[in-house]
Amino acid sequence: MKEIGRIVDQLNKAFDGRAWHGPSVMKLLSDVGADQASARPLEGRHTIWELVLHIAAWKDVVRRVLMGEKMISLSDEEDWPPVKSTGEAAWRQAVGELERVQKDLVEAVSGFSEARLDETVPGASYSFYNMLHGVIQHDLYHAGQIAILRRK
Repeated sequence: MKEIGRIVDQLNKAFDGRAWHGPSVMKLLSDVGADQASARPLEGRHTIWELVLHIAAWKDVVRRVLMGEKMISLSDEEDWPPVKSTGEAAWRQAVGELERVQKDLVEAVSGFSEARLDETVPGASYSFYNMLHGVIQHDLYHAGQIAILRRK
């Protein structure tokens, strides 16, 4: 398997597969409803819903960079999009959007030239290789937070 294939494999495992560390993002979200997603069991911490929107925002940034855009800094509202409606339909829409962004990211990574992995990301000081592994690590970091919030 080539490196791009291994990266795609890890993206998929962290998001909705059999990750080595434990439950993937989607496994953790599989039985979460709108009430639990919008609950704030830890004062001053993000909700599961906010984490879902945040994960999706950064997956989309990485996808756009792979498609030729410069790396950007997100505004606070872009980085942590506000939850505008807390009903069950809105929650399912948020999870569906996360799944769509993941699919689009995997497609972009699959089509990315392996020869470019060591190139520096435009607008950043790190390589495409590090960025791609970073987005995988980002999923796993927030999966841990979701796991903790589910227990509260």
